[in-house]
Amino acid sequence: MDNFALMLGWAGIYGPTALGAIGSIMGCARAGQAACGALLDVESGYGRFIGLSALPSSQIIYGIVVTFALNREVTTATAPGLFGVGILCGLALLASAAYQGLCCASAIVTTKTKPEVFGLSAAPAAIVEGFAVFAFIFALVIAGGIPTP
Repeated sequence: MDNFALMLGWAGIYGPTALGAIGSIMGCARAGQAACGALLDVESGYGRFIGLSALPSSQIIYGIVVTFALNREVTTATAPGLFGVGILCGLALLASAAYQGLCCASAIVTTKTKPEVFGLSAAPAAIVEGFAVFAFIFALVIAGGIPTP
């Protein structure tokens, strides 16, 4: 049983990075597909499409920082906290990045037809990013309360 607890602790340490990466992959892929389609329909303004398609990549950065904050010796005393904080933060980052990619794809499709609404159409993606930041900050705060042997 101790080995299982230790395994969960290690999964919690790496969880924010792995799950944040999966979400960033999903979000950037979705937005990137929309950007590629938009490039066929416009004559200029390519940079903003590419910039929007990269926006969901920030969640992997948050995940890496949380992994560093959680990185400590894994014991049966620390494993539950590491698992809980790491996996829940990672799931929040995964969902945020995936849904942010959908917001970015919608903004790209809207902007290719009506370029003057670029800023407004990108606002939902920024709001979704805010939720990732909340998960990130609170994971860092809670990580400080997990004992270090």
